[in-house]
Amino acid sequence: MNKNDPYAALRIKEFNIFLLLRLVLVFGWSMQFIVIEWQVYSLTKDPLSLGLIGLMEIVPAFTMALFAGHIVDQREKRNLLATIIAAFSLISLGLFLLTWPVVVSSWSTHTILYCIYALVFFGGFLRSFFGPTIFSLIALIVPKKLYANAATWSSSTWQMASVLGPAFAGFSIGWIGVHWSLCIIFGLIILSLFIVFRIKKKPILNPKIGEPVIKSLKEGVQFVFKTKAILGAITLDMVAVLFGGAVALLPIFAQDILKVGSEGFGVLRAAPAVGAFLTMLITAYLPISKNAGLKLLGAIFGFGVCIIVFGLSSIFWVSVLALFFSGVTDGVSMVIRQTILQIKTPDHMRGRVASVNSMFVGSSNELGAFESGLTAKLMGTVTAVVFGGTMTLITVVTTGIVSPSFRKLDLRKDIEDHEKD
Repeated sequence: MNKNDPYAALRIKEFNIFLLLRLVLVFGWSMQFIVIEWQVYSLTKDPLSLGLIGLMEIVPAFTMALFAGHIVDQREKRNLLATIIAAFSLISLGLFLLTWPVVVSSWSTHTILYCIYALVFFGGFLRSFFGPTIFSLIALIVPKKLYANAATWSSSTWQMASVLGPAFAGFSIGWIGVHWSLCIIFGLIILSLFIVFRIKKKPILNPKIGEPVIKSLKEGVQFVFKTKAILGAITLDMVAVLFGGAVALLPIFAQDILKVGSEGFGVLRAAPAVGAFLTMLITAYLPISKNAGLKLLGAIFGFGVCIIVFGLSSIFWVSVLALFFSGVTDGVSMVIRQTILQIKTPDHMRGRVASVNSMFVGSSNELGAFESGLTAKLMGTVTAVVFGGTMTLITVVTTGIVSPSFRKLDLRKDIEDHEKD
């Protein structure tokens, strides 16, 4: 096999099943988040209510993350993922029932909102398991020499679903309404439950089954903090996502600033993912392991600039382009970060390392949504977005100055070592 083959991981049948599973699941998950954002803001017209969606998800996701990583490292991954998907289907069913016309007409707005927030909270709990399980499963499907290639295709699939899900959600809200859009989402989650059983059960590689929880968690956290490449990558990305979370305010831009309706909302929401997806396809052919540290810093700096441009724009297509290029830069960041994590994490610690990553990066999406909603309430929507982009730029410059070792990070030798295994 040609070591430069951009399709190397795709030649493994089970990895293709995994990608299909991830596409369907993330499509439904991202579509659901968009529909709920739209419904909540339509009910309240309060930017803080959008921030509360993020807060309701981050609290369980953050507090459970380390324990979830420990459990993932101790359990068989295929069946664990099936359990997570089955539980997630209950959330989708609940949201579908909450938007039933009979329920909407007989329940108060506050009751419906509280129920939505409760289901989002349960979803945050599940998400703390989802990321580490997916991350660990990839490493059990493909050989080590293909980790970097598999990480690129897996991230690309995630972005493809993030493109299609929000775009379809925006149009489906306009075509068939919130209620039936949620019915489609429920169907997608059930489909993913069937797909997951096409993947074979995997061996548990952790040699310390039954290890005390506290000792296991301590080992995972210490590994991340000792591995400077991992710590630097996820910390930098966390701050960028935290302060650059403009996407949480897109319902406000679509409805009140740009006035483009649900279809325009779908386009805005999909634009970053389109940019990221195209970037990831390119990186499958043109690896970016050389000077990875500098490229990561440059990508996140560019992301901050795009967020500022988006915040200041009052023209729809300028806003779309700004979000598109924010996705381009985010795509570079994601590929580099995922490659670092896959290459530098030992098999028996993947669940715990992925959990720490989700605490830093994954949870910062929801915390960023809360930060954006809160600052929009206090400063105004446009000012809040510009403030977030500015903080991202300051963080990148500061990291570049205080961490010369991160600037010099190069992944080529690590990848070559894996190819020899």
